[in-house]
Amino acid sequence: MLILDGKIASRAVIDTLKTEVEQIKLTGKRTPHLAAILIGNNGASETYVASKVKHCDEIGFGSTLIRLADNISEAELIATITELNNNDAIDGILVQLPLPKHISEQNIIMAINPAKDVDGFHPVSVGKLVQGLPTFIPATPYGIMLMLEHFNITTKGKHAVVIGRSNIVGRPMSILLSSNQPYGNCTVTVCHSHTPNLNEICLQGDIIVAALGRAEFVKANMVKEGAVVIDVGITRVEDPTAKKGYRIKGDVAYNEVAPRTSAITPVPGGVGLMTIAGLMKNTLQAYKAIGK
Repeated sequence: MLILDGKIASRAVIDTLKTEVEQIKLTGKRTPHLAAILIGNNGASETYVASKVKHCDEIGFGSTLIRLADNISEAELIATITELNNNDAIDGILVQLPLPKHISEQNIIMAINPAKDVDGFHPVSVGKLVQGLPTFIPATPYGIMLMLEHFNITTKGKHAVVIGRSNIVGRPMSILLSSNQPYGNCTVTVCHSHTPNLNEICLQGDIIVAALGRAEFVKANMVKEGAVVIDVGITRVEDPTAKKGYRIKGDVAYNEVAPRTSAITPVPGGVGLMTIAGLMKNTLQAYKAIGK
């Protein structure tokens, strides 16, 4: 069994980006710049944004973190995004999700200039992805594809089962795995809460991508021998015996599933790190297109 270690795969991506940024600096050009908007004081969001800023610093990107109160109006948030859209020194914009309930996530995504949409959520980005055109790929699916490439996981002709149909992971993941590219060319089945016989379908999967947000949902009896299992889930499960009072669990019951697999991602230490690697690559891509 191969552990698809996100620390190893993400390090390879980050080191490559660092080298490229060093070359940019040597030419005297400005470096790529990512702006992140964080609303409120959500603990998980704080952690994610801090990690993104840390990686920007390590790579050599500039970064701006804009903190806004959770009672900010939608109009005020859109005005902030518009300022960033019009700032030529900003290459990438991300608004950390989830948003307060009084703000429309779709309206905020639409407000971001597609040329700076490094999260890859704008309909323009999604439309290009569907048509196989160059675009920003949502960071988590992008990171998973980078991981498959790093560990040279064979995908051609395989049956991939994607559990989850969100616009952030499930849908774009199904498109990427079925696309005509070196780590695509799968036959893909997308499953969700209304899928009958889910266990039987999963047992057909050579590759399983679990992205439904339910801790330890995928059990050993859902995974065939030799499958590759990609666990996207990150759920805080209360545990009074843990130092922080909780433990991080994935969507896969790792201890019972791992022995059946040929390769599996751990949680934490797997896909989460690759998500940041994908975001950083998108930021460099945005810079190359509009930041010179």
